[in-house]
Amino acid sequence: MTPSQFDHIRCYEKEDMPAVIDSLMNDEQFSVVLEKLFPNVPKSSLEHQLRACTDTLDFQKKFIYPIVNKIMSAASTELTSDFSSLSDKDTAYTFISNHRDIVLDSALLSMLLLNNGFPTTVEIAIGDNLLAYPWIRHIVRLNKAFIVQRSLGLRETLIASKQLSQYMHYVITQKNYPIWIAQREGRAKDSNDRTQESVLKMIAMGSEKNALESIREMNIVPLTISYEYDPCDYLKAREFQLKRDNPDYKKTREDDLQNMQTGIYGFKGRVHYQAAPPVNSWLDTIASLPKGEFFPELARRMDQEIFKGYRLFPANYAAHDMLGGSETFVDQYTPVDKEHFEAYVEQQLAKIDIPHKDTPFLRERLLQMYANPLRNKLSLQS
Repeated sequence: MTPSQFDHIRCYEKEDMPAVIDSLMNDEQFSVVLEKLFPNVPKSSLEHQLRACTDTLDFQKKFIYPIVNKIMSAASTELTSDFSSLSDKDTAYTFISNHRDIVLDSALLSMLLLNNGFPTTVEIAIGDNLLAYPWIRHIVRLNKAFIVQRSLGLRETLIASKQLSQYMHYVITQKNYPIWIAQREGRAKDSNDRTQESVLKMIAMGSEKNALESIREMNIVPLTISYEYDPCDYLKAREFQLKRDNPDYKKTREDDLQNMQTGIYGFKGRVHYQAAPPVNSWLDTIASLPKGEFFPELARRMDQEIFKGYRLFPANYAAHDMLGGSETFVDQYTPVDKEHFEAYVEQQLAKIDIPHKDTPFLRERLLQMYANPLRNKLSLQS
């Protein structure tokens, strides 16, 4: 059993499942969700199937992944992955990735790990700002998510960060389960992916060892997630203008739910997951750096690994050329590719309904989202 000090943030374990299922079955909102997901299945039958799950992994295999497979069959044309850099599948890795989708980044990773012969799925770091309703909190914790507490005061944040880090070290070293966490708080709205040093410092807090050995203990793997199309691109562009026009603008709970729903069901085209070699394979090359330089260099090297792993699509090259009014990468896309992408951009722009809509600004933001992965990969050559 996980130590009780982590009870309020840890993911659920099999001992928790009977009480959690009781709560879900008595939740009217969750009943509505079940009806939408399983329209022709009686609630009593679903409850029986839920109670038959032996543990959270069994729950994922029987309930979560059939739903994810169905979603991806409708919303993507291809899902591929490359985990060949990870020779030991029994090692518990901490996957740190760029962040494309609130829900699917970790769900697809877990499914792909199982498909590639790894023994179990990742425990998932998720911000409590996304847990709008009690049933969502229950479902994500059944789906092996642990809670990152947001919107705390400075002192409370420090305490919560240390406890979160201690839990992550416990998961890796004692439970021997892998972990997924995004490289930064929130998604990079412009797809200019950068690892926050604060995330790495938080991870190092949970051990009594020095920073180097604490990081080494976590078996970190930089992971690159590439989407051909980001279904939330227009929502991100919308947020850019709203923040430009009102610096105090804050997303609402409804905005977060819309982002989650759009990200899950929206069209993605081709999706690829690329695992880099574990940072432990090169960590000793930065071991002698002073503490003030260690984390910036670790973040920089991890970013390079993530940039290296991008899978680029015609839209990335076309967006780059459209922004610069050039034909630098015209050999990477056909006239039809470019025409298709231009039509896609206009289609996404048309979905944005805000006061004083600044279409040229919004178009530039959208194009930057698709050009930045290419720009980042090109930066490796300089």
